[in-house]
Amino acid sequence: MLKLTDVNTFYGPIQALKNVSLTVNPKEIVSLLGGNACGKSTTMKTILGLVRPKHGRVEFFGRRIDRLPSSDIVRAGIAPVLEARRLFPFLTVHENLLMGAYTRNDTEGIRTDVERMYALFPVVKERNRQLASTLSGGEQQMVAMARALMARPKLLIMDEPSMGLSPLYVDKVFEIIQMINREEGVAVLLVEQNANMALSIACRGYVLQTGEIVLHDTAENLKNNPLMQKAYLGVA
Repeated sequence: MLKLTDVNTFYGPIQALKNVSLTVNPKEIVSLLGGNACGKSTTMKTILGLVRPKHGRVEFFGRRIDRLPSSDIVRAGIAPVLEARRLFPFLTVHENLLMGAYTRNDTEGIRTDVERMYALFPVVKERNRQLASTLSGGEQQMVAMARALMARPKLLIMDEPSMGLSPLYVDKVFEIIQMINREEGVAVLLVEQNANMALSIACRGYVLQTGEIVLHDTAENLKNNPLMQKAYLGVA
């Protein structure tokens, strides 16, 4: 579904990604792990067309997308759930959902999908007339996920969905990620620092370090890898 091949991304003279190659297959959950400033968010931005790779390719279902504008990438079937949620704070929850469908013009389908989101995320329905800025962090995360799904994506890219959430909401968010993947058939690329949680629901994982992929394996093997255990999983 998604394929990055030898991607090199720069910010001016600073190289952020070095020959990054990864794949996401249909209906998979794949984790992209690493510490702060290792290149996780840059990888996401490169996939979404927010920054352009200097070398390498990004392909989606065999079509090269690394030169497309972000709006066309969303139309192709990739939707982001951004770090820190990035909702429209002075729009209502309902209006934020409608913004997720901005690439669509099927009015009846949009109406149906809003109701589907309300069923999938009951708290979103309860808060649908509130301004997004009045919600808790966990509630905002639910709205951000619902907004992304309003685009009817084939691939959901989630940037640090656990950041700033209480443990209760972290568990809830990861349960919903699994449910979206299982029941909606949406593949997920999960960009996360919380390696334990990410690997608990992923099929496979990649580990980034200073812009390079240093490990790639099944989630189970990564959990049992001594280097992973010491560096990311809190095992002495």
